[in-house]
Amino acid sequence: MGIVKISDQMHENLRVAGQALSRSINAQAEHWMRVGMLAEMHPDLDHRAISRMLVQAESEGGFHIAAVVAEPATRRARAPMAGRR
Repeated sequence: MGIVKISDQMHENLRVAGQALSRSINAQAEHWMRVGMLAEMHPDLDHRAISRMLVQAESEGGFHIAAVVAEPATRRARAPMAGRR
């Protein structure tokens, strides 16, 4: 675990979003980091597909970057990708 310094405005954004979604500030920040990381790693996926990846990862024991990086394209292709461009 470590300390990440963020701006006061981002902290407020996290607080508001966290309250709205029943998450702690830390849980909201971690969620946004996971989504952002997956969006950068898989620019072809939309938010719905990324959310499905996160749910699937959680059902398989949690989110691990090594599993996402090593994930074959065929596995990603199996998931419905509505709104995919």
